[in-house]
Amino acid sequence: MATNLDPDAALMLRVREGDTAAFEALVEKYKQPVFGLVYRHLLDATEAEDVAQNVFLQVFKSARRYRVTAKFSTWLFTIARNLCLNEIRRRSRHPADSLDQAAAPDEHEAPRQFEDAKVTPPPDLVLRRELEAKVEEAIAALPEKQRTALLLCREEELSYEDIAKVVGCSLSATKSLIHRARETLKEQLKPYLRTGEWNEP
Repeated sequence: MATNLDPDAALMLRVREGDTAAFEALVEKYKQPVFGLVYRHLLDATEAEDVAQNVFLQVFKSARRYRVTAKFSTWLFTIARNLCLNEIRRRSRHPADSLDQAAAPDEHEAPRQFEDAKVTPPPDLVLRRELEAKVEEAIAALPEKQRTALLLCREEELSYEDIAKVVGCSLSATKSLIHRARETLKEQLKPYLRTGEWNEP
């Protein structure tokens, strides 16, 4: 085995041999990043939780067939993206189900926090929250490939080469996706930023 093997891939090879502790270590490390990516696609906490669990279920089921052909994270986020796309396609075929779920209160979501009316938050905190909401809104409105590429670049810090494998594009097309996503966000968020600049990761 190569000495420079991705440590997460090494863990996955242990999972392939039946090591449940190795699987638990991978779940613990990646559950938040996977949930975050899925949630940004589906915008529903309960559905995102279900899909994220299915991602790790698929990882476990695929363990016997696992081969080290890329970084573990690349393989994992590819599974996550594919399951998100499956869920989005399912929604488009059954829009009534999605509407019912959207209308029903989400018992798994954290209770909404209401600020004490007597306490006025500092103006900069209000502005920061407004900016965060606008950033989320702008990211959600991006085309799926742009959104996935940007999130993997900014939040998971994957290389362009790894992102290209996840989204199924050439390296140059992936760079173009990320550039276009940043330009779109920069334009949409310009009213909320003093400089109008979108910081590079």
